[in-house]
Amino acid sequence: MKIQTKSKKVNKNWLHQHINDPYVQAAQKDGYRARAAYKLKEIDEAFGLIHPGQVVVDLGCTPGAWSQYLRRRMAPDGAAAGQLNGTIISLDLLPMEPIAGVQFIQGDFREDAVLAQLEAVLQGRPVDVVVSDMAPNLSGHSSTDAARVGHLIELAIDFASRHLRPGGALVTKVFHGPGYDALVQLFRAHFAQVKPLKPLSSRAKSTETFLIGRTLKHPMR
Repeated sequence: MKIQTKSKKVNKNWLHQHINDPYVQAAQKDGYRARAAYKLKEIDEAFGLIHPGQVVVDLGCTPGAWSQYLRRRMAPDGAAAGQLNGTIISLDLLPMEPIAGVQFIQGDFREDAVLAQLEAVLQGRPVDVVVSDMAPNLSGHSSTDAARVGHLIELAIDFASRHLRPGGALVTKVFHGPGYDALVQLFRAHFAQVKPLKPLSSRAKSTETFLIGRTLKHPMR
């Protein structure tokens, strides 16, 4: 009974913090599906990544907050629907509710068949920006989790190397802990400019941060 009471107390505390989170409240007010939209907003404002007319690929997009932000940034009037100046292709293993003008592919980014589907939608067009909020299911075993995170980032870098235009950018989520320094070095091996950023909208207790790489050193296009 004590364990159950403690669990209920923890859940109640989390719910209270969640409801009172200013970014959760802002997301509800602004019509975003998740507070994560403000993470990409901060990254974009810091580095000037997203502009109308671009081709942008959103990896690990569900529930769609990043795609919503992209859609508004690339609309002439910043609207959530209507005219869209550019192309947004979003991909996730889980389903996503439709977003006006966003092309969604459901599938596992680690599978060649899904990558082929994504490449078919691109139709040979160079990509301006790849954003990735992908994260594996964490086991709690640090070395295993680091390997899983690293594998997703390696795939994202490989995709970016094949499809980014000169001067294009890749944004990926990483976690501080085992393997973090190696991932920074991996980015530096592939990009001329590499910057880490932990957005203010990222929860203080979270170990997540984001790596932003610009201008491929060895593009494969």
